[in-house]
Amino acid sequence: MLIHGGQAASRGFYRSLFIFSQHPPHHSVSPPLLRLSPLERCSVILLLPSPFPRRRWTTKRALRFLCSLPAESYEPTPALRFSQRVADGSDKARLDAWLASRMETVSRARIQASIRAGLVLVNGNPVKKVSQVIRKGDWVDCSVAELEPLRAKPENIPINIVYEDAHVLVVNKPPHMVVHPAPGHPSGTLVNAILHHCGFPAVGLNVGDDSSDAEDDAIDLHCDEFDELLTDKRSAVYDDSMASTSIRPGIVHRLDKGTSGLLVIAKASDVHSHAHLAEQFKAHTIHRVYISLTAGVPIPSSGRLEIPIARDSNNRIRMTAVPCLNNNRRARFAASRYRVIEVLAGGGSALVEWRLETGRTHQIRAHAKYLGIPLLGDEVYGGTEGMVLSRLQPKTPSSYHSHLFDIVSNIQRPCLHALTLGFRHPRTGEDVKFSCPPASDFTEVLCALRKIGTKTETSPV
Repeated sequence: MLIHGGQAASRGFYRSLFIFSQHPPHHSVSPPLLRLSPLERCSVILLLPSPFPRRRWTTKRALRFLCSLPAESYEPTPALRFSQRVADGSDKARLDAWLASRMETVSRARIQASIRAGLVLVNGNPVKKVSQVIRKGDWVDCSVAELEPLRAKPENIPINIVYEDAHVLVVNKPPHMVVHPAPGHPSGTLVNAILHHCGFPAVGLNVGDDSSDAEDDAIDLHCDEFDELLTDKRSAVYDDSMASTSIRPGIVHRLDKGTSGLLVIAKASDVHSHAHLAEQFKAHTIHRVYISLTAGVPIPSSGRLEIPIARDSNNRIRMTAVPCLNNNRRARFAASRYRVIEVLAGGGSALVEWRLETGRTHQIRAHAKYLGIPLLGDEVYGGTEGMVLSRLQPKTPSSYHSHLFDIVSNIQRPCLHALTLGFRHPRTGEDVKFSCPPASDFTEVLCALRKIGTKTETSPV
């Protein structure tokens, strides 16, 4: 248990806290605290906005202090509560995974945050280890607080601007940068950098629950594909002078955190440009070309995939290709075209070009897995270190195996890059197209695999 400000308390205080949480004296406590459960009363008391007085805590003094607290000090934050016993016959499971499978409207990330905050009890004892193993007969109590509104503040973060005018920006997003603020990434995002670059004020974001830790490969904020990522749609408003104006800070499509490459952003002051670009994404008229490094070579070497995509029922942060749309009502139509540009490492890998006809969540990654060629470094979709080596090593001389291990173990993200982006300029009506080379880590892996052996299928990138 932690006291606000790190101040320690005596055993008497903790004894008083327990008594107070279980049986608060009704004659001296304001009604709001009595409406809370014992777990919530403990949480409220331990997270008071002001430090506790520095005194020697006796049981009597601590109870008197707790009873004297004004109602506004502990008005509860609305929370989702869950309480259930682990059924007999159940296999042992991780606490976070067990809760996530039963609290379907709450993301696993929020559940893990609640565990770390001490808001989850197992058999009456607070647990702060998300991987805690629970067994049959265990009683689990969980309280998940409502998400607090985020504020996206301007941050002086360097960004690579490929093109800019008064209406739009085209940015080359580096790998490992999140596009939009979320509960797990409130700062350091592309939106924070754009706000600073354009000289806009801070943006207050009413953020729904993130269903995944990743951004989308390409997703239109104006169409229903956005619901695939979030439980509730996001909205944003400028504070102060624009507090009543509903806006989105320029983002009309997104890339995974690990994906590098081109994004077009409408300047927030130009509502027309934002709406026009969003409409192009909705109509699928945006020209988008991606390149990836895959484990194995697709057969045939080029083709068109028309496989619906749905959220994986066993892992909410992952999507899955569903061959028959009728088998899953949540599956959405998805179409991708691909072609092999180079066969690498004797056939153990390939440089593959992708052209998207739709923009579903993780579309390329899910379709690549369906083809049996997961992206290098994409552990979520099967591109684990062991799997990649099992494809590369049989195709290469044993003298390269040690070098291959070094290459694969140094890959820190899915090898996917948004190479080309074309659209109709929302103001001039001109068709514009931009390209940018892959990030250095992608290029290093590509060059290393080329040295082992390459066969060009078409003109190289």
